[in-house]
Amino acid sequence: MLDHVSIAVADLQRSAPFYDVVMAALGVPCVWRQATAIGYGIRNAPGDDGHTYLTLRADSSLGPASFQAPGRHWCFRALNRAAVDAFHASGIANGGTSDGVPGLRPTYHAGYYAAFLRDPDGNRIEAVCHSATGSS
Repeated sequence: MLDHVSIAVADLQRSAPFYDVVMAALGVPCVWRQATAIGYGIRNAPGDDGHTYLTLRADSSLGPASFQAPGRHWCFRALNRAAVDAFHASGIANGGTSDGVPGLRPTYHAGYYAAFLRDPDGNRIEAVCHSATGSS
């Protein structure tokens, strides 16, 4: 459904190491880096609409309440459960906090395996694998 999305952070230099490792854990490359923004993923090309692209944007005007607003949430697909586990562990090791340990969430469906993190600003992000077997 989504082609691309931007996530605002107050301090890009503080958040960059966190997003670098959680995106790498999901197999999403960092494709460009500037002083005020970082891009991850693959942009779609003519006749190719199977990708999603993330831009991390610096916005120092946002206060802490902005980042933890109810309903503010981004979820990223993981190829397997090991990628969800790596997403969670690497995020915590790089300035994030756990907002839900890796595990099955059967209230969504029997194979829904996810983990939740808060980035250094408090944005809530998730990684999910929908495979019942845990592999791609």
